[in-house]
Amino acid sequence: MKNYQHVLLTADFSEEGDLVAHRARQIANLYRAKLSIIHVLDNIPMPDTGYGTLIPLDQTTDYELLEAEKLKLIRLAERLHVEPGDRWLIWGVPREEIVRLAERQAVDLIVIGSHGRHGLAMLLGSTANGVLHDTRADVLAVRLS
Repeated sequence: MKNYQHVLLTADFSEEGDLVAHRARQIANLYRAKLSIIHVLDNIPMPDTGYGTLIPLDQTTDYELLEAEKLKLIRLAERLHVEPGDRWLIWGVPREEIVRLAERQAVDLIVIGSHGRHGLAMLLGSTANGVLHDTRADVLAVRLS
């Protein structure tokens, strides 16, 4: 088995996301690897309760959304003991930004949550599926629900 040096946690801040975060921290500890976190804000944020990423409707500006998400990232990173230089909050398409950051930062394991969708949802793709097929790094998809 590969000895991982750099683990990247993809954070979505859902309740289920805590399981993914815990798993990433466990693996980083096991391999004594560096742990980094990325959270990608979609260009057009929309509430999606199926994924647990409900965006409060009282947030009226991109700045307010950015500040709220930044605070969530800081809290998660502090719980996981991730240094400020290893935290990323990025606007864009999640699949693309995760893969791009993993390549730039020499990440060798990406830990991501997966809802294991079937049928039409699977045909349309998911972030986990896109990352799995687009990256050179190993991917651990933690099943959610």
